[in-house]
Amino acid sequence: MSTPPPSADPVLSWHPPRLFFSARVGGRVRKVPLDAGFSCPNRDGTLSRAGCSFCNAEGSGTGLYAQGLGLAAQWAALLPRVLVKDPRARLLAYLQAYSNTHTSPERLRAVLDEVAVLPGVAGLCLGTRPDCLDLGAGEARLDVLGAFVGRGLPFIQLDLGLQSADDAVLARAGRGHDAACFAEAVRAAAARGLCVCAHLLHGLPGARPDDLARSVDFLNTLPVAAVKFHNLLICRGTALARLWEAGRFVPAGREDYAAALIEALERLRPDICVQRLIADPAPGELLAPAWTVDKYGALDCVRREMVRRNTWQGRLGFCPEGSPDWTLYYKEDG
Repeated sequence: MSTPPPSADPVLSWHPPRLFFSARVGGRVRKVPLDAGFSCPNRDGTLSRAGCSFCNAEGSGTGLYAQGLGLAAQWAALLPRVLVKDPRARLLAYLQAYSNTHTSPERLRAVLDEVAVLPGVAGLCLGTRPDCLDLGAGEARLDVLGAFVGRGLPFIQLDLGLQSADDAVLARAGRGHDAACFAEAVRAAAARGLCVCAHLLHGLPGARPDDLARSVDFLNTLPVAAVKFHNLLICRGTALARLWEAGRFVPAGREDYAAALIEALERLRPDICVQRLIADPAPGELLAPAWTVDKYGALDCVRREMVRRNTWQGRLGFCPEGSPDWTLYYKEDG
């Protein structure tokens, strides 16, 4: 079993985001959300047009690309709002909307060329799906990303959606890929120097109560550098919303989510940076659960329960047989 992290905050790991990003880009960071006009194979007909059952049709983006603003114009428009909060922060471009490698290698390279010359940019976070990386087909898009690491862009984080390690849960949500595809993508990305941040989602229909913990067990076997935990949001216009409106699905309550999250954190490798604990609904998208609008109340609930249990990330010391030597992948932060 591990010892507690050297922090007064029980939620923080040995590698909290402040140290994680400071070691990689030289200081505190702020993300500037950018929309490059990409789509998603679950939206444009490549796999389906329905989207994942839980996914907002707007793709969690700003919509600025559709308004005619290119990346440089978006950066210039959003930068003052970001810097007013922390003028000395290091700036990360965040390609967040939809699947940002769902394009040709040539277009992806052109977008990265644009990002690399944005004034003051210190790195890139890029959200995508594991099945949008040319796995088994020359891995051209991963090669494009890898070519920018430490050259065009000092730091690249690949925000990669897994949601659940249970293939039956993924199929029911309409994801269109399985857990093995995610594992292959993580290994290939890490081999190219990309920092992989996995996204996990608690409470999908058909998931077992311990789904989040079992998904963490799966991540522990992979060269994942960070993780974002999400509580399930029921957003307007989704398949999940129709289930909820028909009375056929009830999302997890705040205390249930806190319990599942703490169980997962106790099992999570201590070297994995936790970058998010609670999801943020966009204005106007949320139908349920109501407790998610009070993010700080939910975080306080998690912290108080961790203090009560005298627990911390990695307390259970979970390390599956045959795990790799993580010192090959990670350096000490700070």
